[in-house]
Amino acid sequence: MTSLSLKQARRVFLAAQGFGARHPASVGAPHLRRTVERLGLHQIDSVNVLARMHYLPAFSRLGCYDRALLERDAWGPKRSRRLFEYWAHEASLLPIDLHPFFRWRMARAERGEIGWKGLRSFARERHGEAKAVLDRIAAEGPLAASDFENGSSKSGWWEWSEAKLALEWLFWSGRITTATRRNSFERVYDLSERVIPRAIFDLPAPDAATAQRALIERSARALGVATATDLRDYFRLKPEEANHAIPELEEAGVLVPVAVQGWSQKAWLHRDARVPRKVAGDALLAPFDPLVWERSRTERLFGFRYRIEIYVPADKRTHGYFVLPFLMDEALTARVDLKADRQNGRLLAHRITLEPGAPGDTEARLGVELARMAEWLGLGEVRIGETVRGE
Repeated sequence: MTSLSLKQARRVFLAAQGFGARHPASVGAPHLRRTVERLGLHQIDSVNVLARMHYLPAFSRLGCYDRALLERDAWGPKRSRRLFEYWAHEASLLPIDLHPFFRWRMARAERGEIGWKGLRSFARERHGEAKAVLDRIAAEGPLAASDFENGSSKSGWWEWSEAKLALEWLFWSGRITTATRRNSFERVYDLSERVIPRAIFDLPAPDAATAQRALIERSARALGVATATDLRDYFRLKPEEANHAIPELEEAGVLVPVAVQGWSQKAWLHRDARVPRKVAGDALLAPFDPLVWERSRTERLFGFRYRIEIYVPADKRTHGYFVLPFLMDEALTARVDLKADRQNGRLLAHRITLEPGAPGDTEARLGVELARMAEWLGLGEVRIGETVRGE
């Protein structure tokens, strides 16, 4: 295959992302693990308007499932760990077998070559401070930033304490990782060798080029069809970290060059990608779901311009505070401003915006999906505000 229509490319992407299959009658750990493996990661974010971000992609693909399944794989006993936390596409939960393939990034962080400016000093002039934090964790066991005397945030989310900065540098460099989460979200850190299963931790680290090639292959598998920019973005690889991998994978027959209708950039199809005749099913998508997190790709494939407006002043928002796109079969047909009103047991759909040309049954099918989400979140009622049609 040397070319794809836009409709075919969309179907390839949806199938690669796990859409189009009927929801299991009862979701078990194997269903969840296959979903995480297919996607390659679940992005983590502190926003909890509806549910924590890392829980939502599995719901979108599987329907109602027990969130404890994900928590057990991510923060359960060492012997049963299936996931670990690291910086991939932002902060992420990743399949445990990918740990060796991020050690080149950890080594770069340890040398002070990457990471935020405030962290890099811990690789050099402030290395003693970081070592003192590491030594305390080694002696006392798992600790959170708040367990240190100066651990509290100065003010706001991003004004970290000195202890938190040291902990984050140690996390970037792979010396420590998340042992568990406290009070639903605060990271509790421990030495990586006490968290990562020994069978994984003892594996030799591949060289950087090999690891980067493996990550590009995982990106291609998760995307189905993609440009070089798409492939790099999935695990946040820089051009110099990824550009060697694409021609190498093409030469090996893993990536097949294709032209996609309407795309100006060259694209590649993963050799195992399926081109379904159609994709059917409905899903509400988190703002950081891999299907929509790369906004320019979303526009290229779906003709859907999507921006998260949490940080936009209320009077300047177009669609609402926490807006989820609604996937109906092969199109994004609506967007919903949602909030879990836990105190009153209600799922609030403040505003539904139907896309121009949305089919007549969009509202009915969206209503079914909202009811499913309310059930999953343990909310007894769905309350819908205004419904408008976009221009």
